[in-house]
Amino acid sequence: MPRNQGCAGPLLTDLYELTMACAYWKAGKADQEAVFELFFRTAPFHCGFTVAAGLAPALDFLAGFCFTEEDRAFLAALRGNDGQPLFDEKFLDYLGALRFACDVHAIPEGTAVFPLEPLLRIQGPILQCQLLETALLNLINFQSLVATKAARVCLAAQGEPVLEFGLRRAQGVDGALAASRAAHIGGCDATSNVLAGKLYGIPVRGTHAHSWVMSFDDEREAFRAYAEATPNNCIFLVDTYETLEGVRRAVEVGRWLRDRGHEMAGIRLDSGDLAWLSIEARKILDDAGFPNAVIVASNELDEHIIASLKDQGARINVWGVGTKLVTAYDQPALGGVYKLGAVRRRDGRWHYKVKLSEQTAKISTPGIHQVRRFRSGREFIADAIYDVEQGAPEQFTMVDPWDPTRRKHVAPGTAFEDLLIPVFKKGRPVYQSPPLHEIRRRTQSQLAMFHPGVKRFINPHQYPVGLESGLYDLKTELILRARGEK
Repeated sequence: MPRNQGCAGPLLTDLYELTMACAYWKAGKADQEAVFELFFRTAPFHCGFTVAAGLAPALDFLAGFCFTEEDRAFLAALRGNDGQPLFDEKFLDYLGALRFACDVHAIPEGTAVFPLEPLLRIQGPILQCQLLETALLNLINFQSLVATKAARVCLAAQGEPVLEFGLRRAQGVDGALAASRAAHIGGCDATSNVLAGKLYGIPVRGTHAHSWVMSFDDEREAFRAYAEATPNNCIFLVDTYETLEGVRRAVEVGRWLRDRGHEMAGIRLDSGDLAWLSIEARKILDDAGFPNAVIVASNELDEHIIASLKDQGARINVWGVGTKLVTAYDQPALGGVYKLGAVRRRDGRWHYKVKLSEQTAKISTPGIHQVRRFRSGREFIADAIYDVEQGAPEQFTMVDPWDPTRRKHVAPGTAFEDLLIPVFKKGRPVYQSPPLHEIRRRTQSQLAMFHPGVKRFINPHQYPVGLESGLYDLKTELILRARGEK
């Protein structure tokens, strides 16, 4: 895995994390135990769900967390406003001796998650917890965003293969690799990104470009030369000139291939009226005796265009999705945040913390949280966020965090699972990330467990997620106390 994809060092951070760490150290608070949680407030793309991704590179980052001599030398060269060293030499020595010692709980990749649910819970020395913030947000936010977009695209394709074609339009090398990985988690069958195939074991697929056809004097000659070079990978791009004539020329070369013991895999459409052209191309292929030749479509596709093409009766079998997938075109960022929930006092008791705001959505939820997902048969029915110190009640009453008058009761004995699982204990890994294809299967099995309304693109059904009533009451009490109203 590339160093900046999970194996980056602790300088993959914002400067203020380091200045706060220095201040914790000088204040004698470096080893005070604290709990931080990583979550998001709003699902991307107006979606009814989000797919958790990015945990494996985050675990690699945590496993390699240490300040090298080179890191410390760079920090020693930084200067403050007065021209003097920004960091005390003894603080840099402290960083050199620092070893990761936190407990980490995480929701496994491929899990469908919802606003306010902690995707990661970090517990340990406050200085260490603070230093992890930026990198963890970087690693989790982007991959969760792209995995969610990919899941939507795959839902629109209704089980037909989706190929991720986004490398050339991705946000740099790092963005391309992370996007290919996340797209596979979200459901894409393969990628055009060969390096991602090597690093992550994702199947790689590809056809040819218009430049190949244009480099010959004749389209038929171009297809024939390509077939001679790669007879077992013949999907012909047919829209360089006149699309349906291109399909007919592909058929001619397909017959030539068949005479030599090979089969034309299909054609690709990359422009024009994809619905009409695919219907007409299907007729040509079928009439010529190529009913198994697939029709691949590309050209700025996303879930909405694919759904529209489906509604129009398009005869497309495989979907190549690039720019709008790997750049998360309609929403370029997931607004994940990382908030302090509790600090341990000298007497050993937890002191819960709440952040106030004029914006209700930005008021944090104090405590140390777990997410309990309830199910009835083969369907998930509700998620409850509860405080692990208060414990799980026998009967859950969930309070909608946006409307406390809305409450949902879950009967005792309802089947459930707690989503956050331990991945590090005292700085030591206790969890092995599964292979990427297993994470992809988890995404598919998770989404199959939700009511179809949760997965629709327009005005999705709001899956019930709430604060356990005891936690909600605690949050209300601490808010009132912090505002001096109690």
